[in-house]
Amino acid sequence: MKNKFAATLYTVRDELKTAGIGPVFKEVAEMGYAGLQLSGLPAGYDPDEVAFHLQKNNVACAGMHIPFDRLANELDLVRQEAQRYGTTDLFCPYLPESLQTEAGYREVKRVLNDAARFAPDMRIGYHNHAFEFETEVDGQDALAFLLEPSKDNRILAEIDVYWVAKGGQDPLTYLQPYSGRMPIIHLKDMTTDEEQTFAEVGEGSLDFLPILRWGEQHGIEWYVVEQDVCKGPPMQSLQLSLTNLQRYADELAQEKANK
Repeated sequence: MKNKFAATLYTVRDELKTAGIGPVFKEVAEMGYAGLQLSGLPAGYDPDEVAFHLQKNNVACAGMHIPFDRLANELDLVRQEAQRYGTTDLFCPYLPESLQTEAGYREVKRVLNDAARFAPDMRIGYHNHAFEFETEVDGQDALAFLLEPSKDNRILAEIDVYWVAKGGQDPLTYLQPYSGRMPIIHLKDMTTDEEQTFAEVGEGSLDFLPILRWGEQHGIEWYVVEQDVCKGPPMQSLQLSLTNLQRYADELAQEKANK
C-alpha cells in the first residue's frame, strides 16, 4: 500500500517557483512518496524538464490536473504530454463560476465525456471541491450528477475527502458508488476548530482508516496528499501527512495478518 502514496505538487506550488522543479521533486521523493501528481507547475514549465526529474528521482506520475478549457480545446496536446510522463490520468481540478450552474454542469459532463471518447487511451475524471453540493441537477447534487456511475458516463471520480466533508457529507458514505471508477483519491484532513480548515492527514477530524480500507478493496491506485494551504512550511506538512499515512498502512497490514 505504501507504494501508492503520492503528493500533488499544488501543495508546493510556491516552492516550485522559488526553488525549481528539480530540487522540489528530489525533496518530495526523498520523503518516501512513490508518486507526484502534476498540478500547480510554474507557468511556462518545460515538459522535458518535468519528465527528466520524474525519471531521475524514480517517482511515478500519479496523474495530471488539467484545466477544463485545455481538456475542451487542447486535448491532443495534453494527451501527448501525459504520454511523455507515463500517465493516462487526466482530471479536471476546478470549474470557473460561470460553469457552476445547472446548465454549466450539463456542459461539463458533455465535454468531459467527449474528451474520453476522443482519447480512449486516457482516463478522464473530475476532482471536486465543496461548491458542487450547492447546485442540484436532476434531483441530485452536481457532483453526483457529473460522476454518475453508469455505462454511458465515462467521467471517473477523484474524490477529495476534505471537500466532501466541507460540503456537509460523510466521506466514507459518499465514496460508495465509485467502486472501480476512482483510480485516484485526494486526502487532506480538517481542523477540529470552528474554522474547519486544512490540516495534515491524521491531524484533524476525519477518520482515515475506514477510507483507506475501502480504497484497498475498491480499486484505488493512488492516495494523493493535497493541502491547499499550510500553516507552516508545506514540505513539513507533506512529511507529516506521509508519516501518518504510513502508520495507517501498517495498521491495515496488521489487520490483514490477524484475519
